[in-house]
Amino acid sequence: MKFYVYLIYAKNNNNRLITYVGYTNNLEKRILLHNKSKGAKFTRGKKWKLIFKKEFTSKNEAMKYEYELKKDRIKRSKIKMNYFK
Repeated sequence: MKFYVYLIYAKNNNNRLITYVGYTNNLEKRILLHNKSKGAKFTRGKKWKLIFKKEFTSKNEAMKYEYELKKDRIKRSKIKMNYFK
């Protein structure tokens, strides 16, 4: 089974970009749930777009990378900058 770590973005009420990192084994369904306000509490009420995904062969590897990406603001900023070039 494949697992994915993903980075999504949306604009908040002040028109600033915000990001969210998560992991899943069904990426399309997970993004759809976020956009239907059935994802994580933080993601509710916003229109999310996928800007990064990385595939893993084990849940454990995906969870480790998700944790690393959530904590590393510099890496997240680089991903955002590459996407918006």
